[in-house]
Parts: sequence; C-alpha cells; structure tokens
Amino acid sequence: MIHLLRKPWLLLSLATSLLGTAACSGDGDNVVLFSIEDDKALGDKVATETDSTYRAKGQLLERANNARAYQLLDPMVNRVLNNGQLVHRNDFPWDVKIIKDDATQNAFATPGGHIYVFSGLIKFLDNESQLAGVLGHEIAHADRRHTSKQLQQQYGISLLLSLVLGENPNQLAQIATGLGQLKFSRDFEREADEYSVVYLNNTSYSCDGTAGFFSKAQSAGQQNPPEFLSTHPDPGARIEAITAKAASLGCTGRSVDNSSFLALQKAL
Repeated sequence: MIHLLRKPWLLLSLATSLLGTAACSGDGDNVVLFSIEDDKALGDKVATETDSTYRAKGQLLERANNARAYQLLDPMVNRVLNNGQLVHRNDFPWDVKIIKDDATQNAFATPGGHIYVFSGLIKFLDNESQLAGVLGHEIAHADRRHTSKQLQQQYGISLLLSLVLGENPNQLAQIATGLGQLKFSRDFEREADEYSVVYLNNTSYSCDGTAGFFSKAQSAGQQNPPEFLSTHPDPGARIEAITAKAASLGCTGRSVDNSSFLALQKAL
C-alpha cells in the first residue's frame, strides 16, 4: 500500500499537471487527489456504466416500473442521510438503486454517492435497523471518500483522471463491473462500520444494525459472503467493535416499526 501523505507537494504538482480541476485534499489518514467535483464526475460515469451493465441483464429495477419498492426504500435511505453527520450531504447526488438478484447479499457505493443494494440482501435481513446499518456502512464509504481512495491506490491517479475526461471506456466498464467486489483496507472497513453506528445514533433506528446483519450472515455459514463481510478485519472483531461503539453511545435496543421493511421485501 502506498502512503501518499509522505510527499503532498509532489502529489499536488502531479494532480495539477494531469487535470486542472484536480485538487490535493486531506481526508482522514490518506490524501485524495480528486476534488469533490471530480469525485462526482467519476461517480456519475461509473454509475451510468453500472446501470447499463445491470439493465442489459434485466436486473436493474428502474424507478418508473418499480415505484412501490422505491416508495418504501427512499424514506429509509433519507433517514440515514439526514442524520446530520455527513460531510458531503449537500455535495453528492445521493441516490440508491436496487439490483434484482436474490442470490447476492451485497451492497456497494460509487464515488460521489451512488449506492446499489441487491434484492438478495434486503430479503436476507430481519429488520429495518439492519438494512439502515448496511446502508449507513455504504454511505460512509462514499462520504468518507473511501471508494475514491481505494480506486486511486488500485488504478493510479492518471487513469482515474482520464476516466473523468471520458477516456478509456473499456477500463471504466471494468471498474464498474468490479466495484461490488472492491476490497477496502482494514482502516476503511473499520471507519465505515463505526460511522454506520454514528449515523444511526441520530435516527430512530437501533444503531447496531450492521452488527445484526454480520451476526446473521456468520451464523448462516455462507459459502460466498458479501465482500464487505469477507474482507479483513474478521467479522467477529467487527461485530465486537460495532457493538462496543453502539453501547458507548447508548443507542441500541430501539423499537422500530418494521411494516415498511416487510412490505419492501414482499415488493421485491
């Protein structure tokens, strides 16, 4: 792993030479060469490519033809988004789309706030707090700019900026196809787990919802667990960390009306 923070002057020079709109911005322990506008531009392109890929498979649930499902899902998403703790709540477009694949229990985020959730995940969960926790985890990856940072480390800034400029369409398709299996660093996963608790603390949801999902997935003994469960740190350690954070905030055990969640499961 490259520690980009060691020579920020070099990174700024590189970013400026590659694309005038690129900026060297600190975010957590890493440096992001993208400006917020570049994040949005790359996210829009990746989302368009992702939509096209799943639409061609007949798996993208379009809003026009699935109004009931989104009528139920959107309020859940907005409760998490409006928790007051997002850095880029007003910067990113923040949309959520459902992929019809009952065999896949996964969700992922593009740069710039486009979230995808598979029907298999929604049907697997027990309650709305668990879904809110998973959504919070993915929202954190976008809001903390983990996805941009991880792609930057994996593909390099030059390639990503070329995608923003509309070049390398084949590479864009490859990135879009593999985004659901993107392996985040240990620190990024920990931070996304932590923020899933922080976000839900300011909602009506029980803030340990992500731990509930992890526990159920572990107990089910899945042969092909979702990427954010299978990567390090191990699920047991993540459950303990989430539970401890939730206990410290005193936001566990909240009673939530699951009628909309159950209706969403049936709508899919």
